[in-house]
Amino acid sequence: MAYSDNQWPQGTQTLGRGLSIVTAVSAGIETLSDLAREIGCTRSTTQRLTAALLRQGWLRQEANNRYALGEQLGRLAVQAQVSLPLTDIGLPFLKKLSEATRDTVHLGIRSGDQVIYLHKSEGRRGLEMRSRIGQQMPLARTGIGRALLLDDGEAEWVRLYRINYRDTLDGMESWLERMRVYQSTGCVFDLEDNEIGIHCVAAPVRDAMGSIVAAISVASASPYLPVSRMETLASVVRQTARQISEQLGWRMMSDVAD
Repeated sequence: MAYSDNQWPQGTQTLGRGLSIVTAVSAGIETLSDLAREIGCTRSTTQRLTAALLRQGWLRQEANNRYALGEQLGRLAVQAQVSLPLTDIGLPFLKKLSEATRDTVHLGIRSGDQVIYLHKSEGRRGLEMRSRIGQQMPLARTGIGRALLLDDGEAEWVRLYRINYRDTLDGMESWLERMRVYQSTGCVFDLEDNEIGIHCVAAPVRDAMGSIVAAISVASASPYLPVSRMETLASVVRQTARQISEQLGWRMMSDVAD
């Protein structure tokens, strides 16, 4: 819905226009001309507003001059998500998973082209992972990030690979082949893709509509989490992700049929 100054009290129209720009960008309106049309302002006025939002981190500008949501909104998303049922619902399952594996367990959500960690259960092997709650990491480089992408098409995978692996574009086909395998199994392996010496097993969490809304992972140093153990843990991680999904209202088609 297009913005109208009449929706805001006298003296707050500039605030309303700025918030409307952020809302429009979140809805997929990405160009300056389209944003100007959406809020009913001149191009120059819209440019001043977007410039202010860029400076404060509420928006960011891609290489093609299209607008996207900025890091400030990502931080607010973390704070909002922490207070929502997702973290509370997942917590007992995540703690149980961490206790059973003795490894670090994460819960994360997508924010633009990043994954944001909402929860971290420390492992019990004397190894402290560098990850922290609220941290943002590239989707395509992390196991938990790629688990969030399993429902996306290959065009989106390619776009994110080009963003996150600018210096190693020749490896894209092998990376895509791995994603195809992970999509078919519903589980992602991180084999030191993001950090040397660190492996992880990740799986997506779904809501009542079946959409991926979060992902979980078990991570540890590669000697503690060799590929053989990752293959064993895959079913455990998937099962935990399924338990959290079921708490959010998700059911597999076979469950619905029964």
